[in-house]
Amino acid sequence: MKNILVTGYRAHELGIYDQKHAGISYIRKAIVAKLIPLLEDGLEWIITPGQYGVDLWACEAALELKDQYPQLKVSVLTGFQNQEENWKEERQNYYRELVGRLDFYGAVSKQPFVGAWQFAARDDLLLRKTDGILLVYDEDAGDASPRFMREKALRKRDKEGYGYFVISAQDIQDIATEESYESYGDA
Repeated sequence: MKNILVTGYRAHELGIYDQKHAGISYIRKAIVAKLIPLLEDGLEWIITPGQYGVDLWACEAALELKDQYPQLKVSVLTGFQNQEENWKEERQNYYRELVGRLDFYGAVSKQPFVGAWQFAARDDLLLRKTDGILLVYDEDAGDASPRFMREKALRKRDKEGYGYFVISAQDIQDIATEESYESYGDA
């Protein structure tokens, strides 16, 4: 596997409304734990749609991994130009700083948002350009935005053998629990 799509929940779907939320570090650690074996096997590109939430936290995690894995490249491919334009200023600044550190940034549509077709075109391109997906998604949590990408990825897996990896809420909770035990042991 050379290229992987990493995506999942938007921040608000997880009840995360700022970059200081403790849950972000656990999500990033869960992503790193899944990526390292893939990097050891030759993964070269991590590509996300760049939505505020798991997508951008995955970019942060991947950028940190570049020291250990210099072959790694990180990309955001959005559905349309200036997707961050209507975000709060703090999020816009965070996004623009992060985008400035990427190896590649692009938009499927060269115009601002005009319709849902831009999301569908983005998703189709992301699935075509990658060999697998790492999805932060909990099937027991009910419907949320990652459901659509999950359905497309599962169809592609069944039809073409597309790689499919999931990080569940339990995976993230296990990391949080392990860290709390470690810090308790240090006390």
